[in-house]
Amino acid sequence: MARKVAYQGLVFGIAFATEKSGSCPACEFFDGLSQLDKAKLMALFRIAGDHGKFHNPEKSGDLGGGLFEFKSFQIRMPFAYARNERRLVLITHGFIKKKDKTPKDEIARAWRIYEEDQGRAKLAIVKRAQQ
Repeated sequence: MARKVAYQGLVFGIAFATEKSGSCPACEFFDGLSQLDKAKLMALFRIAGDHGKFHNPEKSGDLGGGLFEFKSFQIRMPFAYARNERRLVLITHGFIKKKDKTPKDEIARAWRIYEEDQGRAKLAIVKRAQQ
C-alpha cells in the first residue's frame, strides 16, 4: 500500500507512515479531526514542506533521537525524516497530549510505526530493483 501524501512542498514531501499491516494511524487520526484542526495542521505541513525545518517551539518540538512533532495546541503528530528517501517527512500517528511531557509510550509507538514503514519502503525498493 502506498503512503498517503499530506502535502508536497518545495523542500519536503509530508506523508503519513504506513504500518506493516498496511494501516495508517496518522491518516486515521487526521481524518477524525475537525475541519478547523485539520486546517491548522495543514498550515504546519505547508510551512515544513515549503521552507524546511522551522523553529517555532509552539508549533514544532524535538522529541529526541531524530523524532519531532507537529504541535497544534494539545494535538501532536510525531514525525521523522525518511532514511532512504530524500526530502520526505513521515508522520507516524497523532494523539491528544494531556500532560506537560510527551508520554514515553507515544514516543515508542512513533518509533515502531516509523521502523515498520521504513522496512516496507526498503522491501518495495528491493522488489522494484528485481523487476
